[in-house]
This record gives sequence, structure tokens and C-alpha cells, in this order.
Amino acid sequence: MAFGGMDELKAEIESAVRSTGYKPLRIDDAEYLGGVMDEILAQIRESKFVIADLTNNRGGVYYEAGFAVGLGIPVIPTCRKDHLDDGTNRVHFDVQHLNLLAWETDKLSAFGKRLENRILSVFGRGPLPPPA
Repeated sequence: MAFGGMDELKAEIESAVRSTGYKPLRIDDAEYLGGVMDEILAQIRESKFVIADLTNNRGGVYYEAGFAVGLGIPVIPTCRKDHLDDGTNRVHFDVQHLNLLAWETDKLSAFGKRLENRILSVFGRGPLPPPA
């Protein structure tokens, strides 16, 4: 996902992931040595699944999602709802057929619940205890 201006979405995604028993990680929250892309790819290799927010058509997000798919790691694609409509920010046609989880800024808690349900339905409960 884009880093700038996405704090509320990030928090909602992290909450949904934690509540299902998994540990969320966005690279700017990690401590590591070396190049950022090396670390992103290393973390993807260790992931059970990846959540890729396609909002604003960030090339890096598409690259990272494709890398995960190439490794056989499932990707949950998300995007801001207006990016499903025609326009300059519409998600790329190659991914429009995917079961995208759309979000709206004023309805992030509903999105978080849908994301939580998607994770539980597809992957089951993770090994970590739910947050207290």
C-alpha cells in the first residue's frame, strides 16, 4: 500500500489481521539491514498471504503482489471504492476480474470486518491468540 495518507486504512488492516490470529507487517514498521526491496521480497517469501492495496495504481504494489502470486502465496487485493469506477485511477484491467475488497474512508470499520471475514474464510484462524 502507499505509505502517505493511509494511516487509518493501515490501522484497520492491522486490526483485522491481528484479530484473525496473524501478525501484520508493513515494511516501514520493520527493522532490517540492506535494501528495502530485498527485505520486502524476503518478507513476502515468509508470508501465508499478502494484502495488496491497489489504490492509486502504485507500481510497487502490483510488482509485490505479482511476486507473491508467482510464489504461490495468496493475495487479497483491496482498493478504494472509487478505483473500481471508470477514471484515471481505475485499477488495471488485468486485475479487475479479481474479488477485490473495496473500502471507503468513512466506512473503514465495515471494510475491516469484511477483511477479517475473508481471512477467516480462506485461511482459517491463525496461530496467534486474539488481542486482549
